[in-house]
Amino acid sequence: MRQDRWVVGVEGLRAHLLAARLAGVVATSREASLRRYRAFAARDPRALMGVDPQGEWAVPDLVALMAEKCGVSADPRCTTGHDVIDPERTLTALDAFAERVAAVARRRAPVLIGTGHPHRLLGFYAALADALSAAGCAVLTPAQGRCVDITTRFGLRTYNLDYVRGVALVREPAGQRPGCATGAHSHSPLPVRVALAGAAEAGGLLPELVVGDHGWVCGAGQLGFEAIGLADTDDPALFVGQAEGVVSVVVPLDDGVRGDYYLPLTRYVLNRACLSQ
Repeated sequence: MRQDRWVVGVEGLRAHLLAARLAGVVATSREASLRRYRAFAARDPRALMGVDPQGEWAVPDLVALMAEKCGVSADPRCTTGHDVIDPERTLTALDAFAERVAAVARRRAPVLIGTGHPHRLLGFYAALADALSAAGCAVLTPAQGRCVDITTRFGLRTYNLDYVRGVALVREPAGQRPGCATGAHSHSPLPVRVALAGAAEAGGLLPELVVGDHGWVCGAGQLGFEAIGLADTDDPALFVGQAEGVVSVVVPLDDGVRGDYYLPLTRYVLNRACLSQ
């Protein structure tokens, strides 16, 4: 499939979303999404990603919410197959995402950008960091090198907070995973809490906007920071956070495709935010 990094128009981006399977029929399975919904309903911290829900949010409630926000099947009897994301919902959310980016750029306000998907989404966020920095925003990098202890399905693991091109991520300590150049996959809100605590302890700037995914968005939003981000159909925490007013904007899309497939989205967002370079 040919990828055109200069696609910025609505029609071209809609076609790209479907061709790259960022929307439409996506790789995320209904089974995987339902497992996460059940975990969220049971208040499993790994599924909550830092959100402290005020509502009950049983599985049927989550299915209905994700059908509304993403376009997945609202039929509770649908339990197998691939999930579907409505590209119109993705485009609408990208416009809202770009509006928040434009607003912070106009104020030249400080931002914090972080990802739990560095292997896939680092390029998308790094381009935003570059553009916001060029617009006069301080792209914050607090607590670099700080240790973060995260409970995973393999037990408690220690990671280090790091930044690549202004984008926060976590890495396993040197020697544990040789060749892991772009960081570890993580759902945890602990990295953003460590970063924000580090900024506060240093007496420096605090972000007026946090951009990212997974725990970076949920953890920051729960602490009262404006947070916007990307989320797949098996990430109900961000959409619950949005529904309860904790998260500002969530863009529904498949967050696990090839990194270069997100480049047209970068161009679209920067163009809509008047930050194209």
